[in-house]
Amino acid sequence: MTGRFRCLAPAWSVAGLLVLLGLSACTTNIASYPEPGAASVASAAPVSAGLVDVLYVTDRAEVTAPDGSITYSSKRSKVMSFGSVTLAEDGKSGALGRGELTVERVAQAGQFPPTPYQMEAAKGGIRREPAVVAEHVAAARALQAEVARSLTKSKRKEIVFFIHGYANGFDDAAETTGNLCRSLHEEFVCVALTWPAGGSGGAFMGYNIDRESGEFAVADMKKAIRIIATTPGVEKVHVIAHSRGTDVIASALQQLGIEAYVGGSSLSEKYKIQNVVLFAADIDLDVAKSKLFGLGSDPDLPMGARSNPSVVMRQGNYHLTVYSSTKDRALGISGRIFGSQTRLGQLSLPKLSANKPFEQLNDTQLASLIDFIEYDGNAGWIGHSYFLTDPAVNADLVALIRDDLKTGDPGRPVIEIRRPFWRVVNGPKG
Repeated sequence: MTGRFRCLAPAWSVAGLLVLLGLSACTTNIASYPEPGAASVASAAPVSAGLVDVLYVTDRAEVTAPDGSITYSSKRSKVMSFGSVTLAEDGKSGALGRGELTVERVAQAGQFPPTPYQMEAAKGGIRREPAVVAEHVAAARALQAEVARSLTKSKRKEIVFFIHGYANGFDDAAETTGNLCRSLHEEFVCVALTWPAGGSGGAFMGYNIDRESGEFAVADMKKAIRIIATTPGVEKVHVIAHSRGTDVIASALQQLGIEAYVGGSSLSEKYKIQNVVLFAADIDLDVAKSKLFGLGSDPDLPMGARSNPSVVMRQGNYHLTVYSSTKDRALGISGRIFGSQTRLGQLSLPKLSANKPFEQLNDTQLASLIDFIEYDGNAGWIGHSYFLTDPAVNADLVALIRDDLKTGDPGRPVIEIRRPFWRVVNGPKG
């Protein structure tokens, strides 16, 4: 597997095997990726050499080194911090002759108040203390100012969020975000949403701790997406998530979707979300369906002033893309731990047909909401980080995000199985 590992080698026990999730998640170097087609060649921009800057938002605990530099640990923080990370090539030849990216400098730009926010008694109930509200407003403005500054330097006035999985450290998250940004020709403002993964202790090599840390982070990730997406000048938002990060983002989007619906809007209209891309999703299929599509099963939820069961729920340009692999051994282990019948990241057309989780929708209706893209190439023994290591998968992501190509368009390296199922082509076979 291409790349560097920050994690320890697995111990050969049932619990130790779970570190496969962490090992594969810690890969940060993206393989060489071909241009997706003529449309991509026409729109390609020169990639800058040397330094890559990404923004970050995290609720990890801050760590200050003796020289005054900062980073963030795997411990949870009540404070949500934000800023920028400068990534530098380390001089070692990597993909396309470029060096691998490593964190050179972390510049914290601000922090939000500690959660839960302080409250005070008021007539008829309680309210947030005015001082903490003022602190929140100032932090939100500072975060939006960081985004605005990045937009002025970006060719595209679009945000690409990346949210990582189990056992990733802060540097892992920043480096992967930087590599994704570089693969997109640095035309976007890229933001690492990094939650307190990498915990140790407990059962299953810290996996249970990371799972709960992901649940802890949902409120902050939701808040960060809302603030950044509503920054003046942002035109589109794309979200990329991997492994356990898919559960975190599914929960955050569920809450944002309810907010938008109650306000008479949608994720696409209110928060400009166009693409949500899930790789190797470490989430149960039924749980994912409930979080991502559960709104339709709640007609009593008011839209505006009152409930309207027959309301047309506008989709806009929002589209979900799920990449899966039946060879993903890490998800196989996760599924056995949770007793899951099907992990979303292992979904295939036969499994979908057998389980029929979307039987209320025909194939045409389902295809308007989601694409399932199967990967059957050789992503190494673990098979969990093919979006970083397989050129064809990365080329398809570039075609989707950078070139706005739909499945079936020339330039997307996927072939139709039966809509909405597709298969990546040109990947090395295992």
